[in-house]
Amino acid sequence: MGRWLHALLRAFALLLLCAASFASASAQGDAKRGEYLAKAGGCVGCHTEDRSDAVRFAGGRAIKTSFGTFFGPNITPHPDTGIGRWTEADFVRAMRSGVRPDGSRYYPVFPYPSYTQITDSDLRDLWAYLRSLPPVGRTNREHELRFPYGWRFLNRIWNWLFFTPGPFVPDSRWPEPASRGAYLVNALGHCGECHTPRNFLGGAKRGRFLAGRKGMPNLTPTGIGKWSDEDLKQFFLTGVTPDGDATAVEMDEVVRNTTSQFMPGDLAAMIAYLRSLPPLPDEPKVRQ
Repeated sequence: MGRWLHALLRAFALLLLCAASFASASAQGDAKRGEYLAKAGGCVGCHTEDRSDAVRFAGGRAIKTSFGTFFGPNITPHPDTGIGRWTEADFVRAMRSGVRPDGSRYYPVFPYPSYTQITDSDLRDLWAYLRSLPPVGRTNREHELRFPYGWRFLNRIWNWLFFTPGPFVPDSRWPEPASRGAYLVNALGHCGECHTPRNFLGGAKRGRFLAGRKGMPNLTPTGIGKWSDEDLKQFFLTGVTPDGDATAVEMDEVVRNTTSQFMPGDLAAMIAYLRSLPPLPDEPKVRQ
């Protein structure tokens, strides 16, 4: 009896050890999967300079807007010039709430209004991937913004007006794979940041999601309704439209670094979701 009890206790202890090891590995995140998520999230587009010899994720990308020029920061794990001193909680708060480690607010050129919907497991894997990058000692550039947009405290007001934090919520209108596609488009891919019309303060116009704006096409069936699924697939893989035209420079980079890197199932899911959207009219053209 004693030997059986001893063996049972040893087996139970081994089981607990394995469970703890599995939980620890899970809590640390999967860097390989995080690399795929970073591609799906288009991180390189803002955090890598637009030149052939640029170091990936070392920052410096100039992002020109009507409010001035923003410069994407270094997100390598360098302790002084990157995010090497950040905790995972700092990272989650930045992505979910647009709040910096010092408590100040990010400008919404950083797409936290979309990233707020990213799941816990995906954030954990993204964090694991960023921590695996080689640290790069490249100092961040200050933004060059027009008055009064350089006053960072104004971002609190912007958030109050236009930011709705919260996780991704599947909709019954999106059966799989469209639900997965909705997550890719709305959260990770943050497509609405460019393809949704904006007001003069940069807030998304309600009820106009993905209806396009100047230089950015309408992604509802109004804009892509005549494209077949194969047309969309080839566009996302190559950047070539059904009539043989090449996409604009901005989207060319998105195709090269993001949509062409999608797994086949995710690409199909994204197309299924776009097909499910209600058609919305194009934005009225502004008279010159």
